[in-house]
Amino acid sequence: MTEAPDNLKYTPDHEWLRLEDDGTVTLGVTDHAQQALGELVYVELPEAGRELEPGEACAVVESVKAASDVYSPLAGAVTAINDALADTPELVNDSPYADGWLLQLRPADPKTLEDLMDPEAYARFLAESED
Repeated sequence: MTEAPDNLKYTPDHEWLRLEDDGTVTLGVTDHAQQALGELVYVELPEAGRELEPGEACAVVESVKAASDVYSPLAGAVTAINDALADTPELVNDSPYADGWLLQLRPADPKTLEDLMDPEAYARFLAESED
């Protein structure tokens, strides 16, 4: 069973987002995505300060199976990246919703988070895509 914490928003591309107290948004890949990818061996992250557009590839996660782009669901500026992933990309597998986060960004329009799936909608999406 794929884990989908209640305090996050989700995308059809299997990214999760968490609104932080300071108004930034933390982004990572879902438990479902990391399971599908298998053991990660490399993560490429953007530079802090980079401006992202919705749908733009902003990171690459590479496993023993394949390399996959991670897409930004929001417009905004990257404020931080998870430097720990350079040496330990497997954190994404071990802890996708905590230690395995990818980046933080300051959204151009925080209201766009409301357009993303809540945990229940994401669970339905996963169930429908398995049919």
